[in-house]
Amino acid sequence: MSISMIGVDHSMAPLDIRALFAFSKKNAGEAMVKLKEEAGVKGCIILSTCNRLEIWVSMDEDAKISLYDCLCRMKGIKEASYEPYFIKREDREAVEHLFYLASGLKSQIMGEDQILTQVKDALSLAREYFATDSVLEVLFRMAVTAGKKIKTEVPFAHGNPSVIHKAVSFLEEQGYSVRNKVCLVIGNGEMGKVAAQTLREWGGDVTVTIRQYRSGVVNIPVGCKRINYGDRMEYLPKCDLVVSATASPNYTLREELFEGVACKERLVLIDLAVPRDIEPALGKREGITLYDMDSFRMPEVPKELEESLEAAGAIVRGQMEEFYLWLDGRDVIPRIQEIREEAVHDLNLRISKILKNTPMDASDREKLERAVDTAAGKVVNKLIFGLRERLNQDVFLECVAGLERIYEE
Repeated sequence: MSISMIGVDHSMAPLDIRALFAFSKKNAGEAMVKLKEEAGVKGCIILSTCNRLEIWVSMDEDAKISLYDCLCRMKGIKEASYEPYFIKREDREAVEHLFYLASGLKSQIMGEDQILTQVKDALSLAREYFATDSVLEVLFRMAVTAGKKIKTEVPFAHGNPSVIHKAVSFLEEQGYSVRNKVCLVIGNGEMGKVAAQTLREWGGDVTVTIRQYRSGVVNIPVGCKRINYGDRMEYLPKCDLVVSATASPNYTLREELFEGVACKERLVLIDLAVPRDIEPALGKREGITLYDMDSFRMPEVPKELEESLEAAGAIVRGQMEEFYLWLDGRDVIPRIQEIREEAVHDLNLRISKILKNTPMDASDREKLERAVDTAAGKVVNKLIFGLRERLNQDVFLECVAGLERIYEE
C-alpha cells in the first residue's frame, strides 16, 4: 500500500492559477468517485480551500497513476505548463505534510485553525461519496487529532489567526482604522460570517448580503444588518470597506457594475474568495484599493511564536509515530496471528499425551484444553507485542520474520 498526494498552494502558485484547479463541494465529490475508479486506487480524498488544492490517494504499490493527469482530465485542462506549480509527495513525506498542515503549521497565516475544520470536512465529504479507505481514514483522523491537541494545548501568542483578522490588523498598521467605518460583507457562509463578526469586533458598522432565494431563517452575526444580495450596488456608495467571501464561480463585483456609481473618495475592497469574487481591474480605478488572499502573507515566523511552534512540533511528531505504529501493525498483525496459532498448536501437541493420561472427566479435559489454548495465546501475544514496544521497527520485523521461519521448517 502506498500513500500519494499532489498539491498546489499559496506558496507555489498565484491566486489565478489556484483558481483554475479549485473544486466546489459537489464537484469534489464527483471527482473522487471518478478517481477511485482508476486502476489500483483504494481510496481518495480531495482537500480544496482558498489557499490550496490537494488530492490524496492510497493505492497499490505497483500502481502507475499520474495524479496531475487525472486532475487535468477532471478539470478539463489540457495545458501542461501548470504542472511545475504542483508538488508531489509520497508515503512518509506525504504523511508528515498532512500532520503539519492540519496543525496550522503550513498555513498562509501561521497557527490558524480554519484548516483543521477544512481537513475534517474533506474527510467527511470523502465518506459521503464512499471514496475513502481505512488508510486515509485513519491518517486524516489522526492528523485532525494532532490539530485539536495543538489548538487546546499550545496557545499561539499572536491571537486569532484567521485571514480576516490578519487583514484588519494589516489595515490598522497602515493607518486605516475600521472603527465607525461603513462595511459591507458579501456572502453569509462560514468565511463571510467570520468576516462580519470580526469587523464588528473592531468597531465597524457592518451589513451582510443575503440571497433572496434562500428559504428559512438566515442567521447573521449579532449586531450586523442585512440587505438582499441584489441590492449591493445601491448600498455601495455608503461604504468605506467591502469584503467579498462567497463560493460563487462568478464575480460578485465587476468593473461594469461600477459605471455611474458614486463611491466614496477612498474605498477598500478585500477579496477572500478562490476563485476571485472581485474583478482585478477594479483595483486600478482611482480611489479604490483592492486586496486579495495573497496580500496578507506572514513573511516570517515571529520570534514570539518559536516556543509555541516547538511545542506544536512535539505533538505532531508523537501523533505521527502513533499513525506509523498503526500502519505497520496493519500489515504485521495477521502474521502475528499466524505465529500465535502455530505456537498454540505446537504446545497442544507437546502436552496432549500428558492430558490424555491425566485422570479426569472428558468434559473437564476439554475445558482444560481450551483454557491452555487461551493462556498460550495470551503468552505469545505478550511476548511478541512486548518486543514491538521495546525494539525499533526494523529489528522487531526481523524478529517476526525469524519466528515465521521457525514454524516453516
